[in-house]
Amino acid sequence: MSRRAVLAATSVAALAVDVLLVEGLLAARREYLPAESAPAVEGEWGDPADRDCRLVLLGDSTAAGVGASQVGETVGGQLAALLAGRSRHVLLSGVGVSGSRAGDLGPQVSRALLGRPGVAVILVGANDATKLTIGRRMTGPLAAACGRLAAEGIPVVLGSCPDLGAARAFLRPLREVHAAVGRLVARRQAAAVADSGAIVVDLAALTGPAFRSDPGTLSADRFHPSPRGYALWADALLPAVEFAAGGRLAGAPTGE
Repeated sequence: MSRRAVLAATSVAALAVDVLLVEGLLAARREYLPAESAPAVEGEWGDPADRDCRLVLLGDSTAAGVGASQVGETVGGQLAALLAGRSRHVLLSGVGVSGSRAGDLGPQVSRALLGRPGVAVILVGANDATKLTIGRRMTGPLAAACGRLAAEGIPVVLGSCPDLGAARAFLRPLREVHAAVGRLVARRQAAAVADSGAIVVDLAALTGPAFRSDPGTLSADRFHPSPRGYALWADALLPAVEFAAGGRLAGAPTGE
């Protein structure tokens, strides 16, 4: 390669880095829906005469329901309603905290165990991807959280990192960079929890195309799911959650 070609390639690479830095700063300064906008993730669904299912949601702002205005619109509430429609009496609680990464799951697990849940659903990964927490600082705490729950006999369903390429809050090419990192995070999440018996649901693969094609799946901040988006997640998670509620720890279809 000639010196001129090398200089041109270097200039292009430097420009690309500058573009990503500017887009990253703009994304960080955007106003996202606040944590306090989410409803309390708790409630009761179904006939008390049916078999009980104590469902707990752990994880980040999506587990906490940011983007929804009432509990029935959250992914937890919609999962509870779907399970109730299948002859389950569902007692729902949520311990998710907006902004959480895998490293923040420890205290959430401790709070979840106080309620003696029957099934735990963990939704985490987007913040790890955007903050580039993709090594052992992510996989270690995630494996530990799933291991603690499994040791107590609680089946775990992990909704792995969603498709960040659908998040219109990010401009291109930053959006696709986050999407690529998110796919890496999802793969590492699945490997990290394999020994615990957690059931992994690949949310990016199962719902990403719908999120990319339908802007209505995102809330007003164009980052968090809307009630319609949460409905897609609930449908994707339902087979694994229903399987886990039967008392078994692994083997449900995951979409992988």
